[in-house]
Amino acid sequence: MSLSLYRNGSIYTPADPQATAMLVEDGTVAWIGSESAAGALADSRMDVIDLGGGLVTPAFFDSHVHLGELGAALESVDLRNATTLAQVLERVAAAASRGDGPIFGAGWDESGWPERRAPFASELQAAAGGRDVYLTRIDVHSGVVNEGLAERLKLDSVDGYRGRGLVERTAHQVVREALIDNSAKTGAKHQEAALRHLASRGYGAVAEMAAPQISGRADLEALFNTVDSVGDELPQVFAYWGEAVSNAAEARALFSSFGAGRLSGLAGDLNIDGSLGSRTALLRAPYTDASGMFGHSFMDAEAIAGHLAACSEVGIQGGFHVIGDAALDAFITGLDLAAERVGLAAIQGARHRLEHVEMADDAARTALLKYGITASMQPLFDAYWGGADGLYAQRLGSERATGMNSVARFLASGIPVTLGSDAPVTESSPWATVKACLEHHDQASRISARAAFLAHTRSGYRAVGESTPFAGQLVTGSDATFAIWQASELIVQTPDVRVSSWSTDARAGTPMLPVLEGELPSCLRTVRQGRILFDAL
Repeated sequence: MSLSLYRNGSIYTPADPQATAMLVEDGTVAWIGSESAAGALADSRMDVIDLGGGLVTPAFFDSHVHLGELGAALESVDLRNATTLAQVLERVAAAASRGDGPIFGAGWDESGWPERRAPFASELQAAAGGRDVYLTRIDVHSGVVNEGLAERLKLDSVDGYRGRGLVERTAHQVVREALIDNSAKTGAKHQEAALRHLASRGYGAVAEMAAPQISGRADLEALFNTVDSVGDELPQVFAYWGEAVSNAAEARALFSSFGAGRLSGLAGDLNIDGSLGSRTALLRAPYTDASGMFGHSFMDAEAIAGHLAACSEVGIQGGFHVIGDAALDAFITGLDLAAERVGLAAIQGARHRLEHVEMADDAARTALLKYGITASMQPLFDAYWGGADGLYAQRLGSERATGMNSVARFLASGIPVTLGSDAPVTESSPWATVKACLEHHDQASRISARAAFLAHTRSGYRAVGESTPFAGQLVTGSDATFAIWQASELIVQTPDVRVSSWSTDARAGTPMLPVLEGELPSCLRTVRQGRILFDAL
């Protein structure tokens, strides 16, 4: 029997907002209570951990990650904080001075640079001294390559090559297939690195969004092998496969081909459209900064309906990547068609989900609620690209950009919401995600820290259909899956900018969360079912 007593801290639990101690027995929360009671409870059988005032919360659930991509990005040239084109070229040149082989970089975003353009192939050719260069844009829906690579792959004749090294759609896939090693050995290395990184950030579970166009089936199968071999040392993985089917037999065959219990659904990044940053999200009206461009459609309403009807008929969760308003229109049309074929109850019972769903109006949310759709959203998108001078305003104009990524409006409509990072697109930082909900650029889109916290913990398990009733909570009898945080101050918070907090005491009945101003809480330990995944105590 294993007994661990955590004491002298704060325990985030609905059972007791003033709890300071927690007993874990064989991977289960056995008791939560006060410091005085912990002193009486402690004995020689227990490993006693002094929290030193630290905060214990349920571990976070990242509802949208790409583990292979994240692991590879951790090894690539980091371009996320590059503020000019010159900085990107300098980092490429520095990488070219070390080692050999292709140079990979990730995270560039020209929308905030003075130049407002991507690097040219000729510039990359010069910076890299002739070595192959492939740099993914921050949304990973497009990238840039050097002249030599573009010529070798004959990209001029491939759909999606926009000249001067910029690749999207088919051309982007051609580059990825040519350069990226998707072998099982490399995939497993990247996935394990990504999961350990996420554990160090306080995540206890993730939803992997695999798809043929991202890293392929072999990469997902490598992930399953990693989970089988060292899974107890890593966050729990729920996997989705984004490949379309057109009938129930295809759905059953594809779902079962990965093995019993492997997949959570045929959903995730099954793309109806692309991204706003790469101007491939499908819009009702053209991009403000690209006259006549409406984005791209990868699935029409009939194909969407076929997938939804097939998944619903056999009780498999389906779903899609949807960003633009026209893409959402196509999805809702597909929902209507699917419901005509298999019935409303079957659609609702399958608990389908949408990823991103950035541009939704009231009519769209009404339809999503009717069909029981869950919204998997990324609040850091607004933190990165919202505001009067942000990428969204550049691409769409201020009127269309207002109210995007509005978790508040989805929750107010009654739609279940779960939160994720889309890592490596945004940083793996759960408290930054919560903070983004508090500080949304559109005040009407803000929610409380508590609502955001619940959407980033408990709601993640509900969205994947986890049957354990207390998943994502710390109560007696729940799995001991939690994180310990060093936080400067705890308060009860509100989304209203006029009120930062109100005092709380034992009568308030509301557990407190960290102040999210200045330095964010740092993770000291992450535990999954009693097993330590990360430790900095």
